[in-house]
Parts: sequence; C-alpha cells; structure tokens
Amino acid sequence: AFACTGIGAQAAPSVARWRGTALGAGCSLELVGVEETAAAPIIMAVQAELDRLEGIFSLYRPNSEVSRLNRVGRLDMPSPDLLAVLGTCDHIHAVTGGAFDPTVQPLFVASARAAANGRLPSNAEISAARAMVGWDGVTYDSRSVRLARPGAALTLNGIAQGYITDRVADLLRRRRLRNVLIDMGEILALGHAPDGAAWCAGIADSNGAILRRLSLSDRALATSAPKGTTLDPKGQIGHIFDPRSGSQASAASIVSVSAPRADIADGLSTALCALPKNAHARLLQAFPGARIELSF
Repeated sequence: AFACTGIGAQAAPSVARWRGTALGAGCSLELVGVEETAAAPIIMAVQAELDRLEGIFSLYRPNSEVSRLNRVGRLDMPSPDLLAVLGTCDHIHAVTGGAFDPTVQPLFVASARAAANGRLPSNAEISAARAMVGWDGVTYDSRSVRLARPGAALTLNGIAQGYITDRVADLLRRRRLRNVLIDMGEILALGHAPDGAAWCAGIADSNGAILRRLSLSDRALATSAPKGTTLDPKGQIGHIFDPRSGSQASAASIVSVSAPRADIADGLSTALCALPKNAHARLLQAFPGARIELSF
C-alpha cells in the first residue's frame, strides 16, 4: 500500500512533509495546517519515538528487546509496548487458528540460509525449523517473556509496523494534529487531506502496478504479499510462512485490510495470506470495523 494525494482540487492549507526510515523501510508524514518551520519539533519527536520503538521491535538491532529475547530465550522486565503487541498477537493467533504466529522466525532463517546458498530449504531443514515454532511455547507477563522451545525466536515484523504507526498517530493527536497522513510501512489517515476530502491510498503489486485506490479517513490500511519480498534471486522463496505447516503462505498472493487500528490491519493482512478465502469473512467478525479491501 502507498499514500497518494487527497481527492479533489487542491486548496490553501500549509502542508509539512517528511520522509525517513522505520524498521528498515521508507516512511513518511504529511501534516496539514503546519508550516515547515513549525513542523521541526514535531518531526524530532516522531523520530525519537521511532528510535525508541525500534529499540524494542527491530531484528537488526542486536540490543533491541526482541533480539535479546531471541538470543537467550528470556527477556526480563519487558516494555509495556512489547507486552501490548504480544497481547494483540495472542488474540489474532487464537482467532486465526494459529495462522498468525510470531514464532515463525526459525522458518524464515532456515529459508534465508538456503537461499544464500542458491537453493530451496530441504524437507529436513523445514522440519527442524518447524519443531521450534509454536505460540504455545511463549509465555509473558510484566516480569518477563519466555520462549520454552530450544532455538525458538520471535519476529514481530507482521504487526510491529502497524503498532508503530498507531503510536505515531497517538503522538500527533496529543499535539492536537487532526489532519495527518502517516506511512510507516502501513498507512493511517487522520482527518482530511489539504483539499478537505478524504486521504487517498493506493494498493500496488510487487511491480508497482496500482491495483486499487481508496479513500481513508481515521482509518488504517495494511497490505501483505508473500512474494512481495523474496529471499532468493529467482523469487521462489517468499517472506511469509504458514506456521501450521512450515510451508510458505500460498492461500493468497496479496491481501489488503483496513481497520480502525493499524496493528490489527497489519496482523490480519499477514494471517490471511495463509488462510482460504472462505474463512476470511468469519474471522473478520472478531475485529470490529476491519474489512478486506483486496484479496486474490
């Protein structure tokens, strides 16, 4: 998914724009009614919040909370943000019958290692990785997070971008900004675009072709595609896995979900890639306001 301009003729309000990175991907903000100079302290606060949250969720920072947890199988005194995301993961895991499971990281690692050697992972490698996977091996409370299975590891990449998007939105609301477009890998639109109409977002395939445009106001949009990121030059190994079988998610080639919260949209779009379409409508009943915008 990507952000585009508002719908209709452009009007007069000032718009401050910023581009940066979050969790290794490009991100951006559009703040309506804010001059560029007045936006500077706001952008600094957003960057500080992104840095703080990457210190919790990033797999690339060796001292992040998730990295430390994966290294030793235990994390003492987890942050409230990590506990909040784990709680949401627990709910989505239960509703989707295990199709959403952050413990898939060993499957990702096994596939990435095989891809680095120019091959697909063997059945034995998949079986070994699959033995480390299972949400029932994760326990957490305010004192610690624990991984029971030897070699187990978490990835929150299927929900953390959405959670970060929500936290940036909260920060901007506290600063009384009501008309904002946030793109932190997942999109959240607050209020209206500069022309007073709803914000516009687009859903594109992995080649950049636009599949659908839609209007957003006080709503988030997340899109997942198993082959949107591939681990090998031939594009055979995607980055989304079905934790129940250990195979790559293949029920859908792209799923886009909108919802009042970006973390819910993010987690659902990931999970639905591994679930047949006839299960989608029933599952979304557990998430008020969520809807599928595109799936095939």
